[in-house]
Amino acid sequence: MRVLALDYGSARCGCALSDPTGTLATPIDAIERPATRKGFARLVDLVRDREVGRVVVGLPLSLSGSDSDQTREARAFAERLAGAVGVQIDLYDERFTTAIASKAGGERTTEDSRAAAILLDDWLARHRHELEGA
Repeated sequence: MRVLALDYGSARCGCALSDPTGTLATPIDAIERPATRKGFARLVDLVRDREVGRVVVGLPLSLSGSDSDQTREARAFAERLAGAVGVQIDLYDERFTTAIASKAGGERTTEDSRAAAILLDDWLARHRHELEGA
């Protein structure tokens, strides 16, 4: 089962996709303005075209672990996406993924998609047993 990770932001949504075995996380092209009709449709198409079985949306908690305006926006986005794609959506703590991605560098993908790949890699490591049973 492929897993798609999203590093949601209103301007750009970083994306990373796992291989079918749930072992590797690869950053892919980010989606511009994902909350707009066009951007949202591109995300829905991505889930369908890549045969994604689960989506992991990064949850931007504050350093103390509490919700912020961005956290509430990400939760609302995840809920909207769940209604449109019909696959399981997991919210997953994304603290520090962007900082790690910026240090990692790389010119082939956006920092947002590298952050999504870091998020997905961590999620896959923690949920590997679930994927093996699926």
